[in-house]
Amino acid sequence: MKKWMLRPPAHDDLLRLLAAWRVWIGGALVGAAIATIVYLLAPPPYRAQATVLVDQNVEQVIPQEQTDLRKYTYLQRETDKLVEIAWSDQTLLRVTAQTGLPIARLRDGRLHLSQPSDGGWHFLADAPDPGTAYALASAWAGAFVGELQSKPAGISALLEINFTQQQNLPTQKAASLGIYVFSGSLLGITLLMLFLLLLDWKHA
Repeated sequence: MKKWMLRPPAHDDLLRLLAAWRVWIGGALVGAAIATIVYLLAPPPYRAQATVLVDQNVEQVIPQEQTDLRKYTYLQRETDKLVEIAWSDQTLLRVTAQTGLPIARLRDGRLHLSQPSDGGWHFLADAPDPGTAYALASAWAGAFVGELQSKPAGISALLEINFTQQQNLPTQKAASLGIYVFSGSLLGITLLMLFLLLLDWKHA
């Protein structure tokens, strides 16, 4: 048992697998079929995206002659503060007031914050139906802006925030059927190849 498990695949083993096009096609078809069934039985949620433009005006805080490291450190520190506000109880309570979903459910993976930095912040929301995803993303982005407009302590007065997209939000499946099929095909090919190699080694 140990001998065939530890022996590396021979050159001929790999050549036979590469020449066996039926293995590749069969594995891809089986993997794609399984992935399609999974997609239909347990489809991914809908995802909506709202965008807020965040400008920290670092050039007004730190003179041009200062090092890039100092600017980066400042932006990172201020961005961390804003991320905390985005996930704070105060912000999520605003979302709860608009959507009726309790904070505990909002924190269970429904909300995602993408690309938090100096620029466009994407507020993503997942839900079983597109209407709920749309409402969540819009409410979360609006709550974030509203919380910052209330001038919370510790936030720079030079911070500027503007909506770039709060209406007509892009809403679609979090993952497409094509991604499922492609991933399933690759996985099917890989598993079938490994299975055949193991069988070959075992009987060698």
